[in-house]
Amino acid sequence: MIEEVVKDNIDKDGLWLVLTFRTPYGPGDTMDKLARAVESAGWKITFKANWWTADIPYGLVRIDAKKENKEKIILGKWILGKECKIIKVENLDLEKGKEEFFRIVDSITSTLIHDPVIRTMREQY
Repeated sequence: MIEEVVKDNIDKDGLWLVLTFRTPYGPGDTMDKLARAVESAGWKITFKANWWTADIPYGLVRIDAKKENKEKIILGKWILGKECKIIKVENLDLEKGKEEFFRIVDSITSTLIHDPVIRTMREQY
């Protein structure tokens, strides 16, 4: 299901492809499945990261990818559920995508803001 949605939407306009979905998998497996979907659509992954919270079972996967002279940032906003289900798909421009990314990372990492790794990663974007 994720592969089809990525394949159908990754070439559309907008730097950011934002997928909101339910997944029965943990954070690592969810990121791996989304990464495989990006690669199977013909894109090369240049960066990937995963943020999640244990308090409430939700998280965020970020994948940066290139294909020929194009770049795309894929955000997978996920919540744990009994089955895979796509809730929403959006293609966003640079500014709207950045706002969404920081909003979700902030909600997940608010208690971890003093972590130097997260602070360094946040400064890069």
